[in-house]
Order: sequence, then C-alpha cells, then structure tokens
Amino acid sequence: MGITYQFSESTVVVTGASSGIGKAVAAAFVSAGAEVTILSDTSNIGEVAQNLGPNVRAIQCDISDRNQVMEVLGHLERVDILVNNAGIELPTPLQTEGTKGQSDFDRVLVTNVSGTQNVTQALITRIPDGGRILVTASIWSRTAVPGFSAYVASKHALLGLVRTWAQELGSRQIRVNAVCPGWIKTGPAMKSLCELATASGKEVDELAQELSDAQALPGLMEPEDIAQLYLFLASDGAANITGQAINIDRGEVMS
Repeated sequence: MGITYQFSESTVVVTGASSGIGKAVAAAFVSAGAEVTILSDTSNIGEVAQNLGPNVRAIQCDISDRNQVMEVLGHLERVDILVNNAGIELPTPLQTEGTKGQSDFDRVLVTNVSGTQNVTQALITRIPDGGRILVTASIWSRTAVPGFSAYVASKHALLGLVRTWAQELGSRQIRVNAVCPGWIKTGPAMKSLCELATASGKEVDELAQELSDAQALPGLMEPEDIAQLYLFLASDGAANITGQAINIDRGEVMS
C-alpha cells in the first residue's frame, strides 16, 4: 500500500515541468490536492497544464533570463513549496573544436545554476516561514563521467546552493533539500546515454545493461518512480531534514 500525502492547503511551483521528472512531480502534487503552477520554456506548457488538471497554472519562462523570471513570477502571491527542477543536460567534452563547446558549457551553467538562483530569489519573499525548497540535482552531483563537465559541475554547484540556503533560511524554518536521481528514462538522460555509448564504442543497449547491472537494484527508473520522494521531503514527515542531498538511484552510488 502506498503512502498518501495531503497538500490541499499548499501552493506549489515546479520548474521544468513540461515533461520528465518535473511533469511527474507536478502530477504527484496535483494528486495530493495542491494548487500547482508549472514553468517551462517550451511552448506546450499550457497543454501540459490542461492535462494535469483544473488546479494547474502554466507559465512559459526561460529561467536563465533573470528579467523575464522576475516579470512572470512577480504576480504569484504565495508559494509554500518551490521545486527547482528545470535544467539542461548537454555533452561538453574538453577537447571540442570551434565555439560550440564553450557555448554549450556556458548555457548549461547559466540555466542550471543561475536559473535556479533566479527563480528562488524571485520567489523567496513569497515563500512563508515554514516553506520548503526542493532542488533536482543528480547522482552526478556526487560523482562524474567524462565528457559532461558542465552538467556535472552544475549539479555539484546545486548542492552548494542547497546547503548554503538551508543555513541562510533556517531561522525562518524554511527547509531546503536536494533530490539526486540516478538513471531515469527521460529524453535528456537517454540522449546522454547515447552520447556515452558512442564515446565508449558500445551499443546503447549494452551500456544500459552495464549501468543497470552496476546498481544494487537492477533496472532504469521512470520519472514517476521518484516523485514520491519530493512529496515526502515537502511533508511534515521530513520536518527535521534540511540541507541534505537524498540519492534515489537504485543503489548506484552508496553515499
């Protein structure tokens, strides 16, 4: 029997919610009764909101654009739970010719790190005492893989933000935590899997099997498999948890 959470009195903002983890987390909060606002820079965000339910509001926004963030989020009156999920995942090998490598590197850092800062800063005065801030980091926040320096660096940086904000906001009883997913079957993750397979000279299915076998619990996860962790960290059951990075990776990294 699953655990039931109740957030009928809560307002929730989820960034990067047009697909994948963000969409699954938003759907979980909707099912728990929350009033949810979802953000994405994709044009289908309105359609996603309609499909999620009548209590879902959509905002199209590029979180890397600070002025745009301040403008579109300025009308929100209260945010009990902020889920900073938006981010991009691109390969950035060190030995890349031309300007694309540096452009991709800058784009990943600006979106994943500065974008998270932009959203949080725009909403922090609207988060009441006792509010919750959740950040989607990654198992790569604790380890690294070749060819993804920008993404790995950005996810390490997010843990720094989480730990700093937890101390900074503790006097207001605002809890700040990170979720560190392992291999999830999302579009960006599967694209990265293809990139890693190509770089290693292996077939995608072969590499996927190796990754699965390296976990204590074999098998790659779906976005819906990790959504309940976000609800737990936002619930009263996690009242004494802050500044933490929680792995949900089927035992890929033991830390």
